[in-house]
Amino acid sequence: MDFAIIQTYGKQYTVAEGDVIKLSVRMEENSKTMNFDEVLLVHKDGKTVVGKPFISNASVAGEVVDQGRDRKIIIFKYKPKKRYRVTRGHRQDFARVKIGKITA
Repeated sequence: MDFAIIQTYGKQYTVAEGDVIKLSVRMEENSKTMNFDEVLLVHKDGKTVVGKPFISNASVAGEVVDQGRDRKIIIFKYKPKKRYRVTRGHRQDFARVKIGKITA
């Protein structure tokens, strides 16, 4: 099985062709394809290549499948005996990307 480890938006993902990953980022509406150039490791045809830190001339192509916002997360801050209570909510943007071809 061929796979690669990529780094994008400060996180690392292990991906294979046909996988769908969920990125914590909002893409532009007209953006349909993505190209990941920060490839840390590629395992293809029984051979493994490790970058220092990245592999030159390696890339992973992806296609944006879906975009949206996650469910709301409630943040509640509380300090006892001080009458301090703060409730806030947060909804994170996301984009689902289907991994295409891995080139190395």
